Amino acid sequence: MPNKEPKKISYEDALEKLESIIEAMEEGSTPLAELVAQFEEGAKLLKICQNELKAAELKISKLDISSDSKEPLDI
Repeated sequence: MPNKEPKKISYEDALEKLESIIEAMEEGSTPLAELVAQFEEGAKLLKICQNELKAAELKISKLDISSDSKEPLDI
């Protein structure tokens, strides 16, 4: 029985793939059926990126709250 769960992809890899999809779409030479498939993949990649950023923001927020200093974190 095949595993239905998507393979974990890093933020950087997802962003790189998303950027390449956007570039291909902007060229305008992609057939409509492929364009729709790329759009669907792009939407999934965008969600991955948004979730990774949200998790990083939450982690930074927790670190900032738990520190005694009220100065912003240097990243």
